[in-house]
Amino acid sequence: MVNTKFISIILPCLLLLYSHGQSQDTRLDRQPAVAGSFYPAGRAELEAELQQLFAKAAPARETQNIIAVIAPHAGYVFSGEVAASAFNQIDPSKQFENIFILGSSHHIAFEGASVYSQGDFITPLGTVKVNTGLADQLIKNNSIFSNRMDAHAHEHSLEVQLPFLQVRLKKNFKIVPIVLGTQSPETCRRIARALQPYLNLKNLFVISTDFSHYPGAADAAVIDKATAEAILTNSPERLLRSMAGSERKNISGLVTCLCGWTSVLTLLDMTEGNAEAVYTHIRYKNSGDSEYGEKNRVVGYQAITVSLKEQKEQSGFRLSGKDRKSLLAIARSTVEQYVKNHIKPDIDEKDLSSVLKTNCGAFVTLKKGGNLRGCIGRFDASAPLYKVVQEMAIASSTQDTRFMPVESNEISGLDIEISVLTPMRPIRSIDEIELGKHGIYMRKGYRSGTFLPQVASETGWTKEEFLGHCAQDKAGIGWDGWKDAELFVYEALVFGEKE
Repeated sequence: MVNTKFISIILPCLLLLYSHGQSQDTRLDRQPAVAGSFYPAGRAELEAELQQLFAKAAPARETQNIIAVIAPHAGYVFSGEVAASAFNQIDPSKQFENIFILGSSHHIAFEGASVYSQGDFITPLGTVKVNTGLADQLIKNNSIFSNRMDAHAHEHSLEVQLPFLQVRLKKNFKIVPIVLGTQSPETCRRIARALQPYLNLKNLFVISTDFSHYPGAADAAVIDKATAEAILTNSPERLLRSMAGSERKNISGLVTCLCGWTSVLTLLDMTEGNAEAVYTHIRYKNSGDSEYGEKNRVVGYQAITVSLKEQKEQSGFRLSGKDRKSLLAIARSTVEQYVKNHIKPDIDEKDLSSVLKTNCGAFVTLKKGGNLRGCIGRFDASAPLYKVVQEMAIASSTQDTRFMPVESNEISGLDIEISVLTPMRPIRSIDEIELGKHGIYMRKGYRSGTFLPQVASETGWTKEEFLGHCAQDKAGIGWDGWKDAELFVYEALVFGEKE
């Protein structure tokens, strides 16, 4: 939404020169396109405006290890306070190797994404250095990236984020500016695969997007809450389902739930399955909250951060013998009562250790006569371990589509095994896989599959067979499908009733 406080009758002329024949060796800094309209064009006025916005922003939380922020990109008088709330969460003294700024194109559609590599970005506050070497490397190594200058020429979604960074960060930084021209979820996955190696504590990702466009304020609040909650689940699929569900409601005035949905989806594709990645909601407002906005036609704005849990939280995780017996007892009683009476037994939390109340992923495996009878689990650490085990005990006995549901007369002959999972981490080479130690999770498009660590030990497969069977039998992407799939490894604490 355009900042009417600063807009003039004639918008400032774009100073960026563009020629399809421009030599790659010629430096061409990207000049501001929306200074004087989305934000003040004068240095002193812009600095004063930013100081006021940060003063009104949500205070910095204690959350550390922030690796990404989602921030709006409208005129500062409308969305600036929410944007400042996002940037206010970043440690101002941290030295980032790179700041990746992703925004979805508002002007042209094209396949893939464009990385600006011709020069630096200029704002009224000075020059923002572009890591042109890394930009060129991304373009050279990934066909999904191009260096289309026309994608950046008029695009405001990246530009408006820069002054916030210039004021907030105390140390010099370099950016990697990326405009997404795609409307394809699969292309977003390809972009995410290329960028995922950089999603770590050394770098920062800024995802530029506004939320609902042009419903009334009351409808916007409902739509934007649903969209934000989907993002907070760290699930690309849930975000797409939430957006589709909101759009099917035919809400008056609604044009989109999330104008930068491809940029947000790319972030979710990078963090999905990573139990250490934590999404946190910071602040919400819409343009109707501004003195310049109208309540009957608004744009929504959200500030969201993504941080990584401290590694020490996982290093101290241990299951005592008593904890293991408690989990096996929960699984056994749940299978018995659910299969016989369709009742999920109550669990008294007072009898459980704090470890069993820790959020963890887990699998429950049922065997009969040494043969698999059911196995279902979940990776995400979004519920207490004891509850996950209970839910997976129900699922493995009644919902594993490879088998008929367990019957009452089978229960006494079942052996139950539980696998408590550590967080997944991406790998770039299968040399990182240790058979018997690592479970494998692979993802290609919206197909995925996994094998627990013990599968390799029980079958005696080679590493290639372990991967091939997982790709063919579990993910459904063919024997060699793992070769161009995203690969993750995890470890498991495995114990069973036979012990």
